[in-house]
Amino acid sequence: MYTPEELLKQVNEAINALPYDRQPASLYEPIRYVLALGGKRLRPVLMLLSHNLFKEHPEAIMTQAVALETYHNFTLLHDDLMDNADVRRGQPTVHRKWDANTAILSGDTMLLLAFQRMQQCDAKHLPLVMSLFTETTLEIDEGQQMDIDFETRNDVTEAEYIEMIRLKTSVLLACAMKIGAIMGDASDADADLLYRFGERMGLAFQLQDDLLDVYGDPKVFGKAIGGDITENKKTYMLINALNHADDSQRQELTQWIEARDFDRQEKVAAVTRLYDAIGIRQLCEAKINEYFAQASQLLEQVSVDSERKEQLRRYTASMMNRQY
Repeated sequence: MYTPEELLKQVNEAINALPYDRQPASLYEPIRYVLALGGKRLRPVLMLLSHNLFKEHPEAIMTQAVALETYHNFTLLHDDLMDNADVRRGQPTVHRKWDANTAILSGDTMLLLAFQRMQQCDAKHLPLVMSLFTETTLEIDEGQQMDIDFETRNDVTEAEYIEMIRLKTSVLLACAMKIGAIMGDASDADADLLYRFGERMGLAFQLQDDLLDVYGDPKVFGKAIGGDITENKKTYMLINALNHADDSQRQELTQWIEARDFDRQEKVAAVTRLYDAIGIRQLCEAKINEYFAQASQLLEQVSVDSERKEQLRRYTASMMNRQY
């Protein structure tokens, strides 16, 4: 069994070794740049760990793991363009380093490269793998559009938000787990359990991100806290604050949401105080724990020896900053 650290090293080596010998070089240089920025590589490592539950050599599906990471970084490249973001992982975004047209074309090419790499799997698994991957990419676009639609709405429900993050974030983790299982010749039941496991982990992971944006340590979180508050993002935190606030709290919260001219630190501090008074942190933590517990139960049902699940347990605990 490989450790997550060993698999991460293999993923980074595979990404660094990717050839870019097509022309024009100006189309492929931004792709190399984006993939070289690093990141946690959660999705390829999860795919390889899932495969390793059933087979001894997860490196056999490295091309598919790299395909998934290529796709994930494509979504980030286009997200940065849509959000007009200046920085990604401490470096200029592609549309800032080059321009918007380059970001669009290089992003489109990354998407095609992801599909090209994914379909290099063996003929036996190709139909299932490509069907799942294609469905997942469609769902992620649907989640992204829902997120955009939410920007102009103040009546977003918790259920709508959970469905949005399931599509935008969770299904790619779930897809990683299931492709790893499929290519490891897992039973349909085990592959489905791992899909649902990844889905629940994705929900917990995104809700933790919402929580850390308000209550995290900027040095650990990697960026200034309060970005979601400043931008009025319809997060689990804001939606439940509006739903659980009393009249005066809702009025103050609405004033901050509607304010066009404000001091950033003042707004973040004021909204955080409202969250504290309403009990939003505890509500969000309870939901995270619920999804994490569901994920753990699903993993226990996978029909391989408990000791083979140890590395996956450890890795997902570390994803959630939990002691193991």
